[in-house]
Amino acid sequence: MTPEEKLNLIKRNTQEIITEDELKELIKKKKQPTVYLGWSITGRPHIGYFVPVLKLADFLKAGFKVKLLLADLHGALDNTPWEVLENRYKHYANTIPLMFKAIGADISNFEIVKGSDFQLKKEYCSDLLKMSTFISINDAKRASSEVVKYGDNPKLSGLIYPLMQSLDEQYLGVDIQYGGVDQRKILMFARENLPKLGYKARIEVMTPLIPGLIGKKMSASDPKSKIDLLDDEKSVADKLKGAYCETGVVEDNGVLAFLKHVIMTIKEDQHEKFVIERPEKFGGNLEFSSYEEIEKQFVAKKLHPLDLKNALAKEISILLDVFDKNREKWEKFAKEAYA
Repeated sequence: MTPEEKLNLIKRNTQEIITEDELKELIKKKKQPTVYLGWSITGRPHIGYFVPVLKLADFLKAGFKVKLLLADLHGALDNTPWEVLENRYKHYANTIPLMFKAIGADISNFEIVKGSDFQLKKEYCSDLLKMSTFISINDAKRASSEVVKYGDNPKLSGLIYPLMQSLDEQYLGVDIQYGGVDQRKILMFARENLPKLGYKARIEVMTPLIPGLIGKKMSASDPKSKIDLLDDEKSVADKLKGAYCETGVVEDNGVLAFLKHVIMTIKEDQHEKFVIERPEKFGGNLEFSSYEEIEKQFVAKKLHPLDLKNALAKEISILLDVFDKNREKWEKFAKEAYA
């Protein structure tokens, strides 16, 4: 794969890269760069997680070493009870590799890292205290405002969150931090403040947030807005039937967004078509090779929302097939973590 091909693979479906010039230089100069994504183990994983999993798979294809930080301490800082942290870590650690398996990714250069395994070490804590002496309360709160749930009575823990996320870049030894665009303020915070400790600023790569089933951000805390990774075929179909998908409307349409960022990305990589099965009396089956074709037909009102939902439900159920084996085991982990 040429440097240009690697760059294009990393860029696809992203919203912002800071900076693209730095990324080009990194790909050109370093044989195997390292990227990480940090997940605070708060909410229960859902199908929206396939967006970052696919992006990490792109990095793997481009020859990167990929680290997934399961940030148990960050979860506690964002109001997850301390007593369930270990169970939530286990649930994530067991679930995420299956998501990579579902999309057929090679994970030989993929590593899961537990936050507390390195974030409690003397050197890390020393740097955390140093950073706290030159970061203002306002700057820390501003940086984490899109990520941390502050509520009416903000806790001190929320202010520590962006400092630790910045230090993670250094202590994980990465060249790039990848995250959703909701992380932008923290990523910029890291670029600004790591050099003050004598560490280099990293490249930041961001993908968009996709709408949930009810026309707003897909949320682990709102069961109506998302499909759980352990939902069975009937549950998937039922949830999609109730999903917001107004005829001809693309904006805030979670059905189309998931098609674009997940299903059609997989289909195009595997050189497969997206098939919508319809009776002959309604025009027969439709086949699409790209998301753009689907959106064009939908906007022109030549594609009925129910047909689209039914086809998507089938594709999601195929993705979630990997959870059928040992389903009872995965559900046990989930119940222990999210009782």
